[in-house]
Amino acid sequence: MLFGLGKLVVAMYVSAILCVLLVFLPAFFLFRIPLGKFYRAVREPFLIGFSTASSEAALPLALENMEQFGVPKHIVGFVIPTGYSFNLVGTAIYLSLAAIFVAQAAGEHLSIGRQLAIMLTLMLTSKGVAGVPRSALVVLAGTLATFQLPMEGVAVLLGVDAVLDMARTGINVLGNCLASAVVARWEGYKL
Repeated sequence: MLFGLGKLVVAMYVSAILCVLLVFLPAFFLFRIPLGKFYRAVREPFLIGFSTASSEAALPLALENMEQFGVPKHIVGFVIPTGYSFNLVGTAIYLSLAAIFVAQAAGEHLSIGRQLAIMLTLMLTSKGVAGVPRSALVVLAGTLATFQLPMEGVAVLLGVDAVLDMARTGINVLGNCLASAVVARWEGYKL
């Protein structure tokens, strides 16, 4: 079981890196967002979110730094708080990986159709996850029950959830800051 949990942790961090490289990085080039300046603006909020596993702890500094980055206050004040409810990419990645992990640990074979149904359910339900540590486990438990997967999987995941929560929170904070910069560029503001 420990080897399986280790593979889950590695899969989460690899997925987070792929998300940054394949989703976030193209947005930088597409919307001509200065990468170095953005890095300096989000470094502290990212580290706060990553180390505390709480998006809410990083919110004040994220708002302040994105304004200093050049995103207008009215965009920052709308996009980042809204993103904390609806733009939770890291949480969606985690929930999908965790559900598949629980199914595999239980020896359940999931058809492609069932995997897609679980993924779509988790994409929708991740939108309501609070920005507090371990809140995604509640959504995961509900999804496991819905798809008749063993609830014991949540207890197994508790051992590594803190390490996984750090990755998902970091991606969530980074994605919300990037979203505010993208909206600012879309509206014609120079960053």
